[in-house]
Amino acid sequence: MAKKATILVQLLLGSTILWLSLLGSGTASESKSVTARLAAKWPETPLLLEASEFMAEESNEKFWQFLDTVKELAIYKQTESDYSHYNLILKKAGQFLDNLHINLLKFAFSLRAYSPTIQMFQQIAADEPPPDGCDAFVVIHKKHTCKINEIKKLLKKATSRPRPYLFKGDHKFPTNKENLPVIILYAEMGTRAFGKFHRVLSEKAQNGEILYVLRHYIQKPTSQKTYLSGYGVELVIKSTEYKALDDTQVKTVSNTTVEGEIETNEVQGFLFGKLKERYSDLRDNLTAFQKYLIESNKEMMPLKVWELQDLSFQAASQIMSTPVYDAIKLMKDISQNFPIKARSLTRIAVNQHLRKEIQENQKDLNNRFEIQPGDAFLYINGLRIDIDAYDPFSILDMLKLEGKMMNGLHNLGINGEYMSKFLKLNSHVWGNTYVLDIRHSSVMWINDLENDELYVMWPTSCQELLKPILPGSIPSIRRNFHNLVLFIDPAQEYTMDFIKLAERLYYHKIPLRIGFVFIINTDDEVNGMNDAGVALWRAFNYIAEEHDVSQAFVSITHMYQKVKKQNTLTVDNVKSVLQNKFPSANVQDILGIHSRYDDERKAGANFYKMIGLGPLPQALYNGESFNREELNIKELEMAVIQKMIDTTIYLQREVFMGTLNDQTNAVDFLMDKNNVIPRINPLILHSKRQYLNLISTSVTADIEDFSTFFFLDSQDKSAVIAKNMYYLTQEDDNAISSVTLWIIADFDKPSGRKLLWNALMHMKTSFHSRLGVIYNPTSKINEENTAISRGILAAFLTQKNTFLRNFLRKLAKEETATAVYSGDKIITFLSEGMDKNAFEKKYNTIGVNIFRTHQLFCQDVLKLRPGERSIVSNGKFLGPLDENFYAEDFYLLEKITFTNFVEKIKGIVENMAISSKNMSDLIMKIDALVSSLPKRASRYDVTFLKENHSIITINPQENDVFFDVIGIVDPLTREAQKMAQLLNVLGKIINMKIKLFLNCRGKLSEAPLKSFYRFVLEPELKFVGNDIIGPVAKFLDIPESPLLTLNMITPEGWLVETVHSNCDLDNIHLKDIERTVIADYELEYLLLEGHCFDIVTEQPPRGLQFTLGTKNQPVAVDTIVMANLGYFQLKANPGAWILKLRQGKSEDIYQIVGHEGTDSQPDLGDAVVVLNSFRSKIIEVQVQKKPDKIKEDILNDKGGKKGMWDSIKSFTRSLHKEKDEIESSEHFFSCFWPFI
Repeated sequence: MAKKATILVQLLLGSTILWLSLLGSGTASESKSVTARLAAKWPETPLLLEASEFMAEESNEKFWQFLDTVKELAIYKQTESDYSHYNLILKKAGQFLDNLHINLLKFAFSLRAYSPTIQMFQQIAADEPPPDGCDAFVVIHKKHTCKINEIKKLLKKATSRPRPYLFKGDHKFPTNKENLPVIILYAEMGTRAFGKFHRVLSEKAQNGEILYVLRHYIQKPTSQKTYLSGYGVELVIKSTEYKALDDTQVKTVSNTTVEGEIETNEVQGFLFGKLKERYSDLRDNLTAFQKYLIESNKEMMPLKVWELQDLSFQAASQIMSTPVYDAIKLMKDISQNFPIKARSLTRIAVNQHLRKEIQENQKDLNNRFEIQPGDAFLYINGLRIDIDAYDPFSILDMLKLEGKMMNGLHNLGINGEYMSKFLKLNSHVWGNTYVLDIRHSSVMWINDLENDELYVMWPTSCQELLKPILPGSIPSIRRNFHNLVLFIDPAQEYTMDFIKLAERLYYHKIPLRIGFVFIINTDDEVNGMNDAGVALWRAFNYIAEEHDVSQAFVSITHMYQKVKKQNTLTVDNVKSVLQNKFPSANVQDILGIHSRYDDERKAGANFYKMIGLGPLPQALYNGESFNREELNIKELEMAVIQKMIDTTIYLQREVFMGTLNDQTNAVDFLMDKNNVIPRINPLILHSKRQYLNLISTSVTADIEDFSTFFFLDSQDKSAVIAKNMYYLTQEDDNAISSVTLWIIADFDKPSGRKLLWNALMHMKTSFHSRLGVIYNPTSKINEENTAISRGILAAFLTQKNTFLRNFLRKLAKEETATAVYSGDKIITFLSEGMDKNAFEKKYNTIGVNIFRTHQLFCQDVLKLRPGERSIVSNGKFLGPLDENFYAEDFYLLEKITFTNFVEKIKGIVENMAISSKNMSDLIMKIDALVSSLPKRASRYDVTFLKENHSIITINPQENDVFFDVIGIVDPLTREAQKMAQLLNVLGKIINMKIKLFLNCRGKLSEAPLKSFYRFVLEPELKFVGNDIIGPVAKFLDIPESPLLTLNMITPEGWLVETVHSNCDLDNIHLKDIERTVIADYELEYLLLEGHCFDIVTEQPPRGLQFTLGTKNQPVAVDTIVMANLGYFQLKANPGAWILKLRQGKSEDIYQIVGHEGTDSQPDLGDAVVVLNSFRSKIIEVQVQKKPDKIKEDILNDKGGKKGMWDSIKSFTRSLHKEKDEIESSEHFFSCFWPFI
């Protein structure tokens, strides 16, 4: 049978070849092609340096570990091929990366994603500038040298010279100290010069002598270009009415460099790939036949309207009839070569089952996601990829983060359905608004809207909120919906303004409950006869007791009306009001030493200290604090009114939704929200996020095996500590502890025992926490100075939970420590029921290795100095602690940890078949993993109603982690042209499960695509032999008759120019060109975009000019701020740039007062902007007029020299004037023409 098939093919090919020879060579001639490629403006950067930047994004520790393994790798590059060097780099990287991230590193190489970062460092080095003839050099506080033996001399007086500016992307050698002399090494990693400097500098850094910073520097950059990918190229078919031809002389180009194999596998029903495999001896004949069919198929005859109507469904039918693993390739071929595929598509019969299923799925998607027919969407693990931008660099970053999370979950034994659930977790949005609980006895409320007779005529129903009111007004309802707390310190001047404000709000019957927190001198020896604050407090209590609180408040206002000098209350002011308003009052009894009106004097000060608000003055509206500008008395009243208006809108919505009704307690409703906290602690709320990686690798080590522990990396050290941790848990041993707290301290010091005591106080009321301890001794470790710590450890190892809790409380007391260090045996403090024998035996046999291990963990991983205290909550590190960490702080930490991810993680873990301890460990590790990653966008759970006829499904490799990819696309759209190539590339990088829905449009009335398209994207670098070849867009088998235009479609912010071509790229006529059209483009600039606003007027400063430059070239480019949203843009290339106001009127009138999205501190006048990636960068700049230039306008000229903007304005005015004169003349003649 096979023999007969071979004979049949041979006969067919024989007749075809004969026919082709009769037709002549014209038809079967080699087809012409068009190629385009894009290079960066800077030279090619070494792959080794790019790999190091990939590592740096993983972690700083991995960067330096990788550096140590490749510190002389570049030496061998001179004797190796590019291919061998490339594989050697991947092999070295494989020591620190899993298989997925190795594939992503290959993808990053193909994109040259980190090349701008290397070039950024190169520009910084050039700005130093480098000493002549140096392969590597160091900068020590503005002093340069390339000689190692000069480092010691330059270090001697380094601190007397200015400290260098360090960028966020700088590579700092791991150290516990930052306040050290800085040595910046400029060198090329892997070279001999680098290796020599690195040995010396790393040793000094490890000894705590210097802060060692590495910046890449290539002394002799290569002459080769960096060829880029991640962009699109299209050949647009011009309208036949446009007759312009190539206006350059057509050159003959030999096809020596760009000639590819025919990529099309299926041509007019023949599967040439399979035919060539089966009949390899007929390959040449098959190729000739394939070329002939392609040539005969290239004529682009216009289609009738009726032929267009079902074209999208016909394409889908052909794609779905293809074997599943070839379907996406076929979609790519059809969409990217549509002009020559359209005719053959019209001959495809539409599968009616496919049409029906597509329409049903479209209806379902529209109902659930408002997705219309023809829309395109792509989701990876539920994260939506922006189809319009299609930025491969962002996709790379997303894949890295997703891969890190997926591999982490996989290493924890989580796969399949549970992994999908964890991936879809969204964190609780806390924002920046934290509200303090105002339900505290120290707040003295001077009025009560719900009970005071003053408000008895007001309505009480919440429904009043829904009645129409004038904009900006606040309904008067007899409910405490609005509460203002003012912190009053009579010894300070601001108090007078606060009292006057409260008086105005009270007498105008603003629907606002007002309360005071009196912050009075807490010294018991001080009385009301010699301290105005104490006098005020005692007088207030007397009047409130004898009359009422409102009368006490009125009396305070009278006291402050008598204030004359320096706006500060005196004892005489208080006495005067008491004597005049309350003649029967005995002033001595009220204010004197034996006053009975001094109760709770310390309560206000304690409350103020406990909530951690910060320096006075302070005020709270419904528990929310005001910023410093709002606390200015001129702004505070309006700020309060605005917050009341905003709260009214919120309350209206809650009433409408039914969550607020007449039975609801107003204050409890406001104070029971998730964002209400007992205390503001900046360390918890605003500190930089630092998380431990608690997921164990294959490395195992015993907690007491110090010598092995010493050589582990941070991840393995953390995993060993987590595995060997013992906990104090809730009363029920089987309860799941969602929040794991580690307290780190020297418990043989009072500060450590204080931290332990506060943690134990929190554990008394906690429902979610468990507590473990880590020892960070202050001094050299021995049995004598670890008596308390050994007691704590022995108790954890031997005692049951209930006894452990009580014994730890004893050890946390100072009297216990004093007794132990005075010679009392610690065993005497054991209580009845404890296992004394086990405790004593363990206490006496505990060695010091476990304390050494803990101390090393604190030093190497947590970067703590001996004795410093800190806390770890589910892997989140907080520290070092500078002051007391109260029980309320532990409660706040638990609340934020629990409501972020933990509550949702617990809900999933509870359904897993594991023990409660393992559940607690798993929750801790998952939370540490998930929370450590940047905040992600919401995930979408996209499913399809039916999947039989309209969806391409490709299953992943079994027993491996896979990405869930959902695509929705019309196969005849620009999005399909891009998506098909992207999916092909992703399939070679990641293990993925694909579901691609063909979202076809019906009743087309015009051709859906009018161009050929190529998306230049590869999964890894391409090699020919042993040499790298740059990515290129190839258009093969293009019709010769139409007029074509070549366009580059690049990511946002790329400015591209043509640098070489052998014809007019706007008018390509292949008939007139012999062989290949070559187009070379160059990425000239990356755009820096921004917005600028005047913070006073909140308007764009029209005409303001900025410059961008470096230290040695202050003005490289300049720009003008536009009136439209204050937009400006500057052309730049990778580097560190200084953004300034242009010298002249811009600098004279304005000053920069803030900026966002830059690399420098917001309060610095000049903004340092770092461009280190291919992605667009957008910044925001705030400016303000100088105090003496308030009335000046940057666009007005007062007889001085005109600037660029003035010249443009003058020119445009003259044009307008001429236009007005012409229009006036025309009007004159049109009016008088009948009379002339």
